[in-house]
Amino acid sequence: MRRGLIVVDVQKDFCEGGSVPVKGGADRATAIADLVRRSAGSAYAHVVATRDHHIDPGGHFSDRPDFSNSFPVHCVVGSEGGDFHPNFAPVSADGRVDEVFYKGAHSASKSGFEGSTEGGTPLADWLRDRDIAAVDVVGIATDHCVKATALDGIRAGFAVRVLLDYTAGVAADTTRAAVDEMRNAGVHLTGHPVVRS
Repeated sequence: MRRGLIVVDVQKDFCEGGSVPVKGGADRATAIADLVRRSAGSAYAHVVATRDHHIDPGGHFSDRPDFSNSFPVHCVVGSEGGDFHPNFAPVSADGRVDEVFYKGAHSASKSGFEGSTEGGTPLADWLRDRDIAAVDVVGIATDHCVKATALDGIRAGFAVRVLLDYTAGVAADTTRAAVDEMRNAGVHLTGHPVVRS
């Protein structure tokens, strides 16, 4: 079974110093870059990455965010915060990431499976076109976009595994709930999520 790696939203705004920082995000960016360097072309037939890519996502941006459906302004198209974190960016620049999927131009779009290439190809179609039947999911944040991507991967018919050692969660309670939800949906889980309060 051909396996792909989906790297979710390892962007500046989601790491320390960003507008919606997740503690441990920068460390996970480094760990994920190392994983990609070790595994691209061997353990994984293809490596892809997703990026929040907001133009006008409506109520997803809020001055009074609930940090569930609404958040402070982040990952605006053309902003530095939307760039890959510098600890991860080199593996994208040197060609180890085969494609980038942009999501959320005019919506919240937490799941990478809502994203598409610059040419408009959706993630699920791109994977199927390359005979990828199983995916590993890593990235930020465990309890938001990683969870949404994993659940949508299951719904789309992929065998999904989340490598929790390569994720960072926002809060312990929401991360525990996300892990339970993913497990109950049939996602295979390995390791332990990084959660730093």
